[in-house]
Amino acid sequence: MTPEDEPATGEETAPEQVVGQGQEPIPEHRADGLDLARSAARAAAASASTQPARRKAAPFRRRTRTTSSGARPDDRDPQLLDQAMGRLIANHGWELDLKVQGVFGRWAELVGSEVADHCTPESFDDGRLVVRTDSTAWATQLKLLAPSVVRRLNTELGHGTVTVIEVLGPHLPSWTKGRLSSRDGRGPRDTYG
Repeated sequence: MTPEDEPATGEETAPEQVVGQGQEPIPEHRADGLDLARSAARAAAASASTQPARRKAAPFRRRTRTTSSGARPDDRDPQLLDQAMGRLIANHGWELDLKVQGVFGRWAELVGSEVADHCTPESFDDGRLVVRTDSTAWATQLKLLAPSVVRRLNTELGHGTVTVIEVLGPHLPSWTKGRLSSRDGRGPRDTYG
C-alpha cells in the first residue's frame, strides 16, 4: 500500500466485495466497529422520527397521611369489642331499635310472668306498642294495666319512648263462611276465654 492509498485518519479499511455485475459493492466492516455504531444510530434516529411522540407521565405523587401513629391511642389500634360495637350502633342510629328488641326479649321480666304468659308484644312504631293477648279477658286486664306498663317501659327505654299501648284480642276464626253459616246471626260471641 502506498501512502496515498491510506486514509487520512490513520484507520485501516477493509477492501470492498463485489457481488456481481450491476450490483453495488457491499463494504466490509471495519475492525473497530465504528461503522456498525453509526448505522445503528442512523436507524434509531429514523425510527424515533416516525414513531408518535410519547406523552409525559404525570409527576409522582406522594401519599399524604392526615394522621400518624404515635404513642397515644388511635382508631387503628386494637379495641375492645364493646367499644367498637357501641360506635357502630351510634353511627347507624340503631340505639332505639336495639332497646325495643331488648324489651321484646325481656318481656316476661318487665311485665311479670303471669301477664307475659297471656300477652305478647307484636310491634313498635312511633311510640305505639302493639300487644296481642290470648283472650278477651286478658285484653281487658292489660288495658287496665297499661299506664303502669308504659311507665316501666319508659324507665327501660328512656322517657317518652312508649306513649300508647294498643291491645289486640286473640285471633278469632271467621264464622261467616261454610255450609252452616247463617245470615244476620249473632256469631260466636266470647267463647275464647
